[in-house]
Amino acid sequence: MKVRRELLPIVISLVFLILAREIYPYAGVMVAEIHDDRYEQNTIATGLGGPTCLVFHEDVLHVCDRDGGRIITIGGDVLLDGLDYPHGMVIVEEGIVISEQGKLSIYDFNFENPEILVDGIPSGNHQTNAVNQLPNGTLVWHSGSTCNLCDEDDDRNAALLWVNLTTKEHGILATGVRNSFDGVWVDDIGYLFTDNGQDTMGEDFPDEEVNLLVEGADYGWLEESPEDPHPDGTEAPIATWTPHTSVNGMTTRPANLPGGEHTVYATVFGSWATIFPKGHQILKIDFTETDDGWVGDVEVFASDVGTPLPITGGPDGNLYYATFDHGGAIHVISPQNFEGDFDWI
Repeated sequence: MKVRRELLPIVISLVFLILAREIYPYAGVMVAEIHDDRYEQNTIATGLGGPTCLVFHEDVLHVCDRDGGRIITIGGDVLLDGLDYPHGMVIVEEGIVISEQGKLSIYDFNFENPEILVDGIPSGNHQTNAVNQLPNGTLVWHSGSTCNLCDEDDDRNAALLWVNLTTKEHGILATGVRNSFDGVWVDDIGYLFTDNGQDTMGEDFPDEEVNLLVEGADYGWLEESPEDPHPDGTEAPIATWTPHTSVNGMTTRPANLPGGEHTVYATVFGSWATIFPKGHQILKIDFTETDDGWVGDVEVFASDVGTPLPITGGPDGNLYYATFDHGGAIHVISPQNFEGDFDWI
């Protein structure tokens, strides 16, 4: 009994540390560290809910607010509300396409006259996320799995979907993609997309992935294992990161940020599934072409950035990203002593 009493303070301390570890990234106390002293970060807006997309249109920064079911501007103007967990938006020639939970719709440029393109995609542990447009006009819609590890009833889950704006037809571009949040077209390479693996096989498997889209390919979810991470018949990633950290948003390199024409930046949200903190980073990924194809060299550009999800380059050449801490905040990374005025957005 005496031994148990002596152990009690230790147990309480461990429980407190674990709870503090879980809460810390979400409590608005993270102080971002930029790993290049030529650059600095400024927080330019807070209290924007649960930001899941950032889209510039005519020099106005639009935000998908998942928690409020809204599309708003960085100044807080509500452009559209009543949405069901909006997770993506893309401006196309025909209008504004918005991804909600299980539904994809197009609006006119006043965010009016909605027309459903696709409906009825199941949701569960994950949902439909970003929507982007390929150079040929086809939409790519990221559709997450309904579970951590299971056979899906609908093969449109755990997949990338194609959508034709004119005919409203849609289908499957790629399978075995457990939870892809976002993607980006990079000239010379193609469409790159993030994918986050399942959480049932320990802290060291599987890696988070950046993949190159190959039409019809299987990217390994349900097939991969620690012993055989890239089974025959599946497409291997071209860049990887720490398991269970949740690599999500992606953007091509803004003009003022370091890198080259094949550099992308990506957010790392962090995870509840690890004992010690992982993630909460901005990654810089430089892709080079080798005899075996394109390969990404990944480095941490910023750390302790809280809970980043969407990311984009601004018309001013700087890097913008949003976090869930500070009640939904927008941050910009720019060269030291940047002379621009962020109020214009």
